[in-house]
Amino acid sequence: MRVSVFGLGYVGCVSAACLASMGHEVIGVDVNQVKVDLVNDGKAPVVEERIGELTAEVVRSGALRATSDVREAVMGSEVSLVCVGTPSEPNGSLCTTYLERVTEQIGAALADSPGRGGRHTVVFRSTMLPGTCLNLLVPILEKAVGGTAGVDIGVAVNPEFLREGTSVRDFFDPPKTVIGELDPASGDTVAALYDGLPGEVFRVPVPTAEAIKYADNAFHGLKIGFANELGAVCQALGVDSHQVMDVFLADRKLNISPAYLRPGFAFGGSCLPKDLRSLVYAAQRADVSVPILAHVLPSNSDHLQRAVDLVERTGKRRIGMFGLSFKPGTDDLRESPLVELAERLFGKGYDLRIYDANVNLSRLIGANREYIENRLPHLAQLLANSVGEVLEHAEVCLVGTRDPAVLSALPQGDGPVLVDLIRLPDAEARRAEPGYVGLAW
Repeated sequence: MRVSVFGLGYVGCVSAACLASMGHEVIGVDVNQVKVDLVNDGKAPVVEERIGELTAEVVRSGALRATSDVREAVMGSEVSLVCVGTPSEPNGSLCTTYLERVTEQIGAALADSPGRGGRHTVVFRSTMLPGTCLNLLVPILEKAVGGTAGVDIGVAVNPEFLREGTSVRDFFDPPKTVIGELDPASGDTVAALYDGLPGEVFRVPVPTAEAIKYADNAFHGLKIGFANELGAVCQALGVDSHQVMDVFLADRKLNISPAYLRPGFAFGGSCLPKDLRSLVYAAQRADVSVPILAHVLPSNSDHLQRAVDLVERTGKRRIGMFGLSFKPGTDDLRESPLVELAERLFGKGYDLRIYDANVNLSRLIGANREYIENRLPHLAQLLANSVGEVLEHAEVCLVGTRDPAVLSALPQGDGPVLVDLIRLPDAEARRAEPGYVGLAW
């Protein structure tokens, strides 16, 4: 394919050289004439493993050249990859100035040559927040071209996952390829660019593709911060943190796995809250600041409050709740977030009915019974004997269990407002219903 790459920084320079080495005909574009001249001389404008040799090779073969002329680049390509920077503003917001400028320039170049033949596809590789492409860039492009995105012009978002220092290696062996497609034809064009590369390809809606890069980088930062805080606490307690993390990392079932990484409701139980409190307390006693660990429980509490807020926004007073124990299939109520949710709603005067097939007040003993008597002493008058009893009572139903008897009885369409705390199996279909609200989309 014939490809123009806008922006010859790390992402653009590496993308241009690697695509050229795969057999594509690539034109690099940059406002900085020094970068343009360097590329045309067969030299990479960035310092990076393998990029110097690769750039020299593809320039020598004629597969890569550079220009500062936007129109020349657009007219000489079928696909434009936008790799310009999106730096932070002083207040932390995203600067989209360069994105907007390049989008307008590409659109103007396309408008100036209506007879060029074939549909041009604009692919945004720059990191940008969800909604930037559809709400900001697409209108700019459509106005400049005088056409419709997805019809007259292809549009896609294709985030990169290149690490500085190993970006060439990462390009040819990606962890995944993400294509946010405005329409299938746009997605097909982007997929063709990377044909032959390993790794799973995800073709998703444009906003999803935009969000994935933020999910990745936020988690990477969180992991580093977590490891450093735990290391500081271990050091203060005289423990070898690397030995701890070696064992931690060896657990591929819970620790390094998809476990606990699906958005849903707050966590609870007899272990997680207690152990987090103890660890933070130990850090404080050792004068070790652990802001990440110290804010995990407040973050959890805020997420629980979001469920309360969803109920309050309905304006209705008769509430049904499905699920009470902290984990399905048990009657363990200790620090259950559903008990906390029930307590908050009851305290606000809501008329509450609760059904959990595993919770029978007469069978609760020991710490379980003591906990519920302290937190929710009125439970006996709130517990219902059947799913139907709750549905008959409720104007709003909070679904916090995957009990098949509950899921099969939930009404479709008309009925009580459903507040989904677990992401129901048919959540996508229910999302269009006016009475359905998902807590963690």
